[in-house]
Amino acid sequence: MSPFDPGEPDPVPVITESAGQPAHPKGSASSAVRAPAPAAGAAPAEAAEGGVLGPAYRSLSIGIVSVVLLIAFEATAVGTAMPVAARELDGVALYAFAFSGYFTTSLFGMVLAGQWADRQGPLKPLALGILAFGVGLVLSGTAGLMWLFILGRAVQGLGGGLVIVALYVVVSRAYPERLRPAIMAAFAASWVVPSVVGPLASGTVTEHLGWRWVFLGVPALVLVPLALALPQIRRRASGPPPADLPEGGPGTTAEPRGRRIRLALMISAGAGLLQYAAQDLRWLSLLPAALGGALLVPAVLGLLPRGTYRAARGLPSVVLLRGMAAGSFIAAESFVPLMLVTQRGLSPTLAGLSLAAGGATWALGSFIQSRARVAPYRHRLMAWGMVLVAAAIATAPTVLLAAVPVWIVAVAWGFGCLGMGLVISATSVLLLELSAPQEAGSNSAALQISDGLSNVLLLAVGGAAFAAMGGGAVGAAHGAATTGGAGAHTGAFVVVFLPMAVVAVLGVWVATRVRRPGPAAPPAGAPAPGR
Repeated sequence: MSPFDPGEPDPVPVITESAGQPAHPKGSASSAVRAPAPAAGAAPAEAAEGGVLGPAYRSLSIGIVSVVLLIAFEATAVGTAMPVAARELDGVALYAFAFSGYFTTSLFGMVLAGQWADRQGPLKPLALGILAFGVGLVLSGTAGLMWLFILGRAVQGLGGGLVIVALYVVVSRAYPERLRPAIMAAFAASWVVPSVVGPLASGTVTEHLGWRWVFLGVPALVLVPLALALPQIRRRASGPPPADLPEGGPGTTAEPRGRRIRLALMISAGAGLLQYAAQDLRWLSLLPAALGGALLVPAVLGLLPRGTYRAARGLPSVVLLRGMAAGSFIAAESFVPLMLVTQRGLSPTLAGLSLAAGGATWALGSFIQSRARVAPYRHRLMAWGMVLVAAAIATAPTVLLAAVPVWIVAVAWGFGCLGMGLVISATSVLLLELSAPQEAGSNSAALQISDGLSNVLLLAVGGAAFAAMGGGAVGAAHGAATTGGAGAHTGAFVVVFLPMAVVAVLGVWVATRVRRPGPAAPPAGAPAPGR
């Protein structure tokens, strides 16, 4: 049967014993093996709790979604203020490190949060992460030198990595499985308004109050959602997982704590070296690139689930798909405004607005996958989502042809964001379904590492290909483009978009492997799959 055939829905997967490990509970309120029928009175209890905004979960939901909302606003607003900050601090030459510093430390924060939350619960890493995020904002907002600004961004990245993984563990422990798709959809929806309003608000604040207030205004705003969320997290999700649960699990890597921290340091250092090499394309850059690769490869293999890079069924394919979707789409999206400005003569504002509708369609995709009635078909929706992503990426460079109307990019990107909404939220939901409580942190960290690392690697590949095809001269051709002479460097854009489309097409196949077949699961004692 074709993976897109709507025929009979797949049965709910039964996670059986694998690799010599007994089956684990996969969430705080559900079991990985098929649970017995609910006792009488269970349905009324669920009805009393209601949904994510019901009496039992309202404060927690509003609190954690507000935290995501503020982080999303900062993430979308900071890009507008960054160039002004770099010029004022006389640090334009170090501009790229303000971004790479954040990413490098966030990778370490993700692994640290996963280990910490799995052992002691998500409350402490979440609180420390928000504190570090706020301290980083204050450091950057008050910096008088560019290196202090970059240090603030690095501290902010550490906090961001701690927060995102801790929030996943909160969802895993505090919400029953039936509510997790809805809260993940709410996380996605919380990015819609910031993606549209963030850059505009940041530009207004930067122009009238100064760039520093873009950084200094957020820490105070996070106090209210913290006051709502932390007491609920302490009551519902704090403390270690049940002591009678064995460590390790199907498709996961049960690494000792010290080794995983060392791997986290390696992945951060390796990513930083690769980013440095990508920013300075000279023969001498091969040395840091080789060293970065030597650190990165074993670290990635040690931190991601076994079988990830061969798309083993279940959790490994979920983690791999997240990286393929996020990396290909975000890398392509980074070049869309530049293409529209330099090749079709749009203003930067119009070029940015061509992507604005994507926030709404992304949220729509997240909402669709969160519906209970589509749960048996979620993996098929993910495959269709990757089809939409691949089609959007492949369609975007057609605007390089003068005969193609420029609005085609906005339409294509709207459908691509719809596909991303289906895929990204669904990978988060499936990851928690396939994770035992004591592994939710480590597995969530693996998901975020796959997401973030694929972004930087595919951006580096796309940027190198763009430069090799003469993309560095695109800015010089801008004047000709605005007067109708566009097209001199179209090949530089083509070599960025088409490889990303190929990655997305491969993601369609990976999406067909995210569900573990119940009856066909490996018998107890079967050897663990290799990477």
